Amino acid sequence: MARPTNKADLLKAAASRFTELDELLDSMDSDELRSTFTFEIAGKREAHWKRDKNVRDVIVHLHEWHALLVTWIEANLSGDGRPFLPAPYTWAAYGDMNVALWKEHQGTPLDEARTLLDESHARVLRLVEGFGDDELFVKRHFTWTGSTNLGSYCISATSSHYEWALKKLRLHHKTWRASYSQDQDERGAGHLLPARK
Repeated sequence: MARPTNKADLLKAAASRFTELDELLDSMDSDELRSTFTFEIAGKREAHWKRDKNVRDVIVHLHEWHALLVTWIEANLSGDGRPFLPAPYTWAAYGDMNVALWKEHQGTPLDEARTLLDESHARVLRLVEGFGDDELFVKRHFTWTGSTNLGSYCISATSSHYEWALKKLRLHHKTWRASYSQDQDERGAGHLLPARK
């Protein structure tokens, strides 16, 4: 799907990717949803491969970036000028913020994480609905977006971020299913392995 260049396409991409994400999560059984990732991360340089350990971690990451976007937009629209990233974080070191967000949610149950994500996704879409194409896609329309446009931030926090999550969760799903099939084959060969639910 091409990167959106207008509000209609932005909303369509966000809704479409979110539906894909929801359907993937719904296709996973309880054990898979709650299991620790076992896919190989050797050679993967991005910090998120080591940071996120399970489905919940990915879900709360998406939710927290929705919250960053909403807080930033609402503050700036009300005249409280502030950067996208809260102090003391900068774009050069936002990975530290991601780790802090990860730590904050280690006690968040999976069901609560999904509710948070559903609610924050809906809130972002409602917020985007309130803008016109020029407000979203004309560079520097708002001084607080810097040299880019508001739509780029919205795309990054929705459809682009959902694609990132889908890539990681599909890898988990594939690895889980392969492991399940191997367990089944081994049980058929007379090995006594506990059955997955």
